[in-house]
Amino acid sequence: MSVKSLIPKNLPQPPQFDRPADERLHRKQRLAAAFRLFARYGFDEGVAGHITARDPEDPHSFWVNPFGMYFGHIRVSDLILVNASGEILDGDRPINAAAFAIHSQIHAARPDAIAAAHTHSIYGKTWSTLGRKLDPLTQDACSFYDDHVLFDDYTGVVLDPSEGQRIGQTLGTAKAAILRNHGLLTVGQSVDEAAWWFIAMERCCQSQLLAEAAGTPIAIDRDTATLTASQVGTPFMGWFCFQSLYDKIVREEPDLLD
Repeated sequence: MSVKSLIPKNLPQPPQFDRPADERLHRKQRLAAAFRLFARYGFDEGVAGHITARDPEDPHSFWVNPFGMYFGHIRVSDLILVNASGEILDGDRPINAAAFAIHSQIHAARPDAIAAAHTHSIYGKTWSTLGRKLDPLTQDACSFYDDHVLFDDYTGVVLDPSEGQRIGQTLGTAKAAILRNHGLLTVGQSVDEAAWWFIAMERCCQSQLLAEAAGTPIAIDRDTATLTASQVGTPFMGWFCFQSLYDKIVREEPDLLD
């Protein structure tokens, strides 16, 4: 049975846009929603954490959260546009220096990455201290099988773009990275996908921590993990899994669209 045959034909598809302005608004709405959801899930940690979305008209610039603003308060109108040199093009608040150092290099290294997400979520940063990649212990974890890397070089707060460049080089073509002693980083071909992979990876870290605390978990064999990854780990599935969460947060907190 092919992967395509598992997907119903009447599922919604990622939208297409004729005008950059419409696509920009769409990405910013998804970005604001992702921040609200990250706040709901407890991924906020003081001023740490950032999600970015590449601008559709100027692909060397990206939208990011204002430095120090609580994820749960972020609206579309609060987002900041910054270019590859770190100059703020739209917005009147500062940005996180680490956000620029990491995300500018991720977007430069990965032209396919429309969005990137990184926070200091509790299970992700806890798992990162082990200096290991995730094992394929569950169907959900197979989304990351052979598709995530370990950045095994913590040197303090990332403030130099050269370290962001090394993270980008280590990431390669993968959808996610475990930054040792730091946390998780995910990317996607849409804001929706990058946000969903972060949520999913954080839960996989939690699941493996629990499983190893309880005993000796049994991993899924390589062939089955590879097959499952092709079923649940595609860009479309990452995008699709986010849609119900977007609908939920917009219904409950419509001010995020302001």
